Amino acid sequence: MTEGGGPWAPADDDAFDRLRRRVLWAMPSGLFVLGSAGAAVAGVRPVNLMTANWVGQVATSPKMVAASVEASSRTRALLDEGGVFTVSLLSREDRALVRRFVKPVADIERSPRGELVAMAAQEVFEAPSGPPVLSAALGWLECGVRHRLDLGSHVLYVGEVIGAGERSGEALAPGTHPDILSMRDTKMNYGG
Repeated sequence: MTEGGGPWAPADDDAFDRLRRRVLWAMPSGLFVLGSAGAAVAGVRPVNLMTANWVGQVATSPKMVAASVEASSRTRALLDEGGVFTVSLLSREDRALVRRFVKPVADIERSPRGELVAMAAQEVFEAPSGPPVLSAALGWLECGVRHRLDLGSHVLYVGEVIGAGERSGEALAPGTHPDILSMRDTKMNYGG
């Protein structure tokens, strides 16, 4: 057994950290835009869109999706307040779009009636429970938070799927295998 935690770990902590990062970054993961909505203030719910790659289905009955969010993020505060989130699935062709949502969105456009119209100059609409969805999404899920787990740097939210949609009836039809955006389609890397 070598120092550093196991027979496979190098004795050099720096070398082990570099190895660990390479392996973690090589794990396939999608790249999504997570929408959140907080508690209403004067009739308006604060909202945000955030680029996220740690999102996935974790149960089938009921249908559950987990999303890991930085503990210090605006999205975390909104999820704690509002208890709902959306996941927008994007095409590989829309890879430049995710860069607009790596920081909290300040540019939010609403209709005269207060409905969301655009965020970061991208068209959006509100899911029935309030969080935004990118209009460019091939498909989207709406989730109600059922579980929350503090993980140190991140908080894991597990939400039950309470709504879903797609851009067109054929966008995600079985057997069509659309090119859904993933981390490997960008020069971004996160975590590890």
